[in-house]
Amino acid sequence: MAPTRSWALERNDRRVDFLTDPTATMFAESGPFQVTRHRHPAWKVVLSLAGPIEVRHADGVMASTGMIVPPQLVHTCATSSAYVALFLDPWKLRSASGPCRLDVAETQRVLDALGPTSEASAHADLAAACAELTRLHGEAASLDPRLAHAVGEYTRPDHDAGIEAVAAGVGISPSRLRALARDAVGIPLTRLRQWARLRVAVADLPRETVAAAAASAGFADQAHLTRTARRLTGRTPSSVFPR
Repeated sequence: MAPTRSWALERNDRRVDFLTDPTATMFAESGPFQVTRHRHPAWKVVLSLAGPIEVRHADGVMASTGMIVPPQLVHTCATSSAYVALFLDPWKLRSASGPCRLDVAETQRVLDALGPTSEASAHADLAAACAELTRLHGEAASLDPRLAHAVGEYTRPDHDAGIEAVAAGVGISPSRLRALARDAVGIPLTRLRQWARLRVAVADLPRETVAAAAASAGFADQAHLTRTARRLTGRTPSSVFPR
């Protein structure tokens, strides 16, 4: 189980807050930001603190004060004000084929459940926010216990075993494990491992160089981390630092 990690950075009247725990990951920024075309293997929930959020994808453009973006959807996202972004594991919410809007009242319900996202970001209640999102959007079916255990083992930051060893640990073949992941989650296990490593690297950024964070999280080098971050989040690790 991943430990709780948090940090806050402030420079030139701009603040960035980060918090991750076994429930979810939060990234909050005190000003507008735009991310390029990307596809993340997680649910993304963007909550505006003032202006609208715009999500562009293959079927058009959607805007609202809150947006729920399903895993694996290729899209861009732009905020016009300070915002909070939450990332949830892909098996947490009921399946959706495209983005879903949250109106002003629904957005505020999630923000109220989350609690403080700045000054005391380490105390933001990710579990309460996830519970509120489940009430608003719907809960996914429970994972097969073998798959749940295998995903936990395969994506552990301190674990580098191959899929063969992980599958053997839950008593099934690697092909069966891959099939379970494909049917229940819709995302390859290797991509889930990349996502877990990216979260570890971002958690280390304020205390380490990008190169050191990449190495400690299991990336081949800084360039590998940068490519992965851009592909999965639409931004580079260095862009999280306030300017």
